[in-house]
Amino acid sequence: MKIDGLDQKIIDALCADARIPLAVLADRIGLSRQAVRNRIDRLEALNIIAGYTVRLALPDEVVPVRAVMLVYRKDRMRGADVLAALERIAEVRDCAVLSGEVDLLVQIEAATHERISDIWATISAMDGVQNMTTSFVLDSVVHKR
Repeated sequence: MKIDGLDQKIIDALCADARIPLAVLADRIGLSRQAVRNRIDRLEALNIIAGYTVRLALPDEVVPVRAVMLVYRKDRMRGADVLAALERIAEVRDCAVLSGEVDLLVQIEAATHERISDIWATISAMDGVQNMTTSFVLDSVVHKR
């Protein structure tokens, strides 16, 4: 499925703010509300837009703690149980299945180091997890998306 420039503008706007009112989005890209609604419905039906999510905001005075966890599985990812459990952890921002020695790359963003530690304990205790390596993010120098 090929998407055009207007579809991409809709996707970009929804990535920035998934709750943007249709009228505002339509005005921003120069289409009618119905045309934008039809395009969004088509993008959803084609699974280009696979869903919407909630990003929890931390209080202004709290700087989020970010960590990357490399997860090594005993069964080389033959079960979906760990993936389903990771999806239920609110602080998991991204989880990628990798080729090679490491099975999963899990990106975490939490309010405290203690919460990262709690998440580490939860994941490491999951059936099928053999080992983990965790690194705290010191700085983000390139951010796209």
